[in-house]
Amino acid sequence: MKKENDMSDFPGRGGRPGGGRRRPPPQPVEVVRVERITPRLVSVHVAGGDLTRFQDAAPTAHIKVFLPAPGQDAPVLPTMGPEGRVWPEGQERPTVRTYTPRAYDPATGALEVQFVLHGEGPASTWAEQAKPGAKMALGGPGGRFAADLAAPRWFVAGDESALPAVATLLDALPATASAQVHLEVSGPEDEIAFDSKADLTVTWHHRRAADAFGVELHDAATRATITGGTQVWVACEASAMRRIRRELIDGGVPHASLVTRGYWRLGVADHPDHDNGED
Repeated sequence: MKKENDMSDFPGRGGRPGGGRRRPPPQPVEVVRVERITPRLVSVHVAGGDLTRFQDAAPTAHIKVFLPAPGQDAPVLPTMGPEGRVWPEGQERPTVRTYTPRAYDPATGALEVQFVLHGEGPASTWAEQAKPGAKMALGGPGGRFAADLAAPRWFVAGDESALPAVATLLDALPATASAQVHLEVSGPEDEIAFDSKADLTVTWHHRRAADAFGVELHDAATRATITGGTQVWVACEASAMRRIRRELIDGGVPHASLVTRGYWRLGVADHPDHDNGED
């Protein structure tokens, strides 16, 4: 059920348990380490079974995270039947959200998933309380990278929900690339460092008001000089993303050079996946 002003999918991209699609069942994993990167960004490292498929995940790829329902130690998971996933009867299904896998460590076999803490919401609450030994499950990775990694110039913009995806993108850029990176967060305590072979110019924007989501990114896009051959990638709140997308297209950015993603929507608890703003 969607609740007004419930931002429970803010740190990732909303998703519902799969229906009839023939996907592999989610893989149970266990938390092995938790790090607080900033006051509101938590890095949860999980392991269990074979996670080597995440080693080759595309930049900004996505995973499904299955979290236990209240009162459960581990999420109830489906089995695969002829018609797709079959869920056990009489048991509450898990909370399912979509995130970007931050990094796979081949030395330990662990996968890092970063969560933004934003108060009320099942995923945020779980991440804030997560400790080694906590159980969850993963599906994926999925998603292909729609942009041209060989582009020489980049304009990248995102809010807190996009920080892990931005990090994977910057990790993947070659030394021949240069990138203007604009990131909107609540305040200086939310800023993090990035590593990249590319030449980066990172600008942090602090919201002028607590509910002014995407305003700073829109202003940055309006002021930016985006020359031909520049690849543009933007991910943030869905309504703000659409305003930014219109601004960029009106400013002459070709559709083929533009990737936009609405990772969450204000007032919607379970925003659909794959929102690229082309509607």
